[in-house]
Amino acid sequence: MLIISPLSLLFSKDRIPLRIVRAESELSHSEKAYLNAVEKGDYASVKKALEEAEIYFKININCIDPLGRTALLIAIENENLELIELLLSFNVYVGDALLHAIRKEVVGAVELLLNHKKPSGEKQVCQFSEFTPDITPIILAAHTNNYEIIKLLVQKGVSVPRPHEVRCNCVECVSSSDVDSLRHSRSRLNIYKALASPSLIALSSEDPFLTAFQLSWELQELSKVENEFKSEYEELSRQCKQFAKDLLDQTRSSRELEIILNYRDDNSLIEEQSGNDLARLKLAIKYRQKEFVAQPNCQQLLASRWYDEFPGWRRRHWAVKMMTCVVIGLLFPVFSVCYLIAPKSPLGLFIRKPFIKFICHTASYLTFLFLLLLASQHIDRSDLNMQGPPPTIVEWMILPWVLGFIWGEIKQMWDGGLQDYIHDWWNLMDFVMNSLYLATISLKIVAFSKHDYKSWDMWHPTLVAEALFAIANIFSSLRLISLFTANSHLGPLQISLGRMLLDILKFLFIYCLVLLAFANGLNQLYFYYETNEPDSCKGIRCDKQNNAFSTLFETLQSLFWSIFGLINLYVTNVKARHEFTEFVGATMFGTYNVISLVVLLNMLIAMMNNSYQLIADHADIEWKFARTKLWMSYFEEGGTLPTPFNVIPSPKSLWYLIKWLWRHLCKKKIRRKPESFGTIGVSSVLYLICSPPPFNIGISSQQCRVGKPLTCQIMLI
Repeated sequence: MLIISPLSLLFSKDRIPLRIVRAESELSHSEKAYLNAVEKGDYASVKKALEEAEIYFKININCIDPLGRTALLIAIENENLELIELLLSFNVYVGDALLHAIRKEVVGAVELLLNHKKPSGEKQVCQFSEFTPDITPIILAAHTNNYEIIKLLVQKGVSVPRPHEVRCNCVECVSSSDVDSLRHSRSRLNIYKALASPSLIALSSEDPFLTAFQLSWELQELSKVENEFKSEYEELSRQCKQFAKDLLDQTRSSRELEIILNYRDDNSLIEEQSGNDLARLKLAIKYRQKEFVAQPNCQQLLASRWYDEFPGWRRRHWAVKMMTCVVIGLLFPVFSVCYLIAPKSPLGLFIRKPFIKFICHTASYLTFLFLLLLASQHIDRSDLNMQGPPPTIVEWMILPWVLGFIWGEIKQMWDGGLQDYIHDWWNLMDFVMNSLYLATISLKIVAFSKHDYKSWDMWHPTLVAEALFAIANIFSSLRLISLFTANSHLGPLQISLGRMLLDILKFLFIYCLVLLAFANGLNQLYFYYETNEPDSCKGIRCDKQNNAFSTLFETLQSLFWSIFGLINLYVTNVKARHEFTEFVGATMFGTYNVISLVVLLNMLIAMMNNSYQLIADHADIEWKFARTKLWMSYFEEGGTLPTPFNVIPSPKSLWYLIKWLWRHLCKKKIRRKPESFGTIGVSSVLYLICSPPPFNIGISSQQCRVGKPLTCQIMLI
């Protein structure tokens, strides 16, 4: 048996020699004993060594062990507060000891270091710091999320630098990014990690809910720009959302919950506060705080308001629920007329309840769909060949609904603003639907006024109007899907369907690129063989499907419909004996089908399955958030009457119009003498005159400051 000695392995030529490339400072025997005593916590030996060093200078009290630790850092790691206090009394070098104490979460050491006053002209010790210059004590403490340490630092008056926007082009950001782009991005990330600390938000923010909402939204937007740190920013955004949700979990009664959800910022006008408008919940929906909105306490309060008129609704039998909804839906014209005549009557107040309002609006929309079904059957039209037919009775009945929908969308855009309006996809769908109906009405008016056409040409107004009307009917029927959100079974399916539509749009981008590439190639190959015979058909609509690739438009159609198996292989053949052209065409056609059917179509299925799974994993949160958005639209004061009764002016609307005119006349009168009201501005006095009691009395002088006009009324007088 062959025996190999260790020495032969050591000096073998096949081995890689190793050597120390970074020299370390050599410690004397006394310094080793000094650091060893600190490690063991020997208070007497450490004190003796420090006293001797102060008198005889035998050792360096700031010496560093092989691990790069000073005596102070060793004491911090061992959490020996007595030794830390002793070392600080002898003015050892502190350096970044505070950061080490914060990282180790030694609260006592942090307090001692904060109270320690560094001697003037402290000698710097050359050592490598583990922390980058942008890491301050408060930032590191926020990273550890230690409540006690953060409280100590905040009491000392520390501050966190305000991060600049990611697209900021100031001199500081540009120069920092040019010098070291990585450090610039990491410093921004470190600041946001600190700001997202739940303990820091709870300690330093007057409105922790608003801070968490805004910060989570900002972090979510940053994740879309800073793609390199996308996962970190998304995790911080989820942390802020979870903090707001956990904070709401602490509510103990409905009264506390209502105060939180109805809270409004101080900058808002008092006269606009209804005290029951769920302003904070609207803000949570705006910032997409799904965990906050879906929190059980919040949902319980919303459900109690939604079923305000029917206590115990959920415990009733499904047949009773259905019969109740059917009866209320059939009586929606009666309720609407009562509200128009007497809004404060029992029936007028009854229709203002959110659940009743929802049933009435749904019944009105179902009536509209029924009228569309009747219009598509052409029951009351005698001459179908008339080129400019007069409107039928059903079409006259549909017209008030269309006008009501348009008026409702205008009011919604006016109340919520254009930006909020376009952010809702259902509103965009309503806009398209109403535009199609308006175009249909306009074209039918044109066709009726000029019904002397000799023949049905391609762009005849009646034909175009019927085409637009057909498309609008599809949108109207699909619009009913938005009401599925109110149901716990159909709601998640409706949300999944919306996500899948987004996947289809992403897929179509890639598919259109593949389609255009192969269409260009096939058209280039076959455009020589185009048949110019007058009686020959072309493309996909031909019985023999000849000339399927003769033009680019026909090629695009042929390739698209080939996905559904409507194109045969002989479309690649030509009349001449050009086997090479047929082989290349068949190969290109087959390659396209493999890519589109095998690769892209399966990729789309995988994407849609992934979207469905994401919704299924968070079905409860997603559905409750979507349902809350639907409920909040019916909690609003306006929009009580369903279509078409909303186009009828009510006494309440006239009263609001008079109040609006009165306020604007007040503004004109006040603006005539702006110099008599001091430097704060005319708007403060305007609020004084136009504010109803008791908001126009009892304001103290301490509350008078710029930015809160209502609090300055008495001082201005």
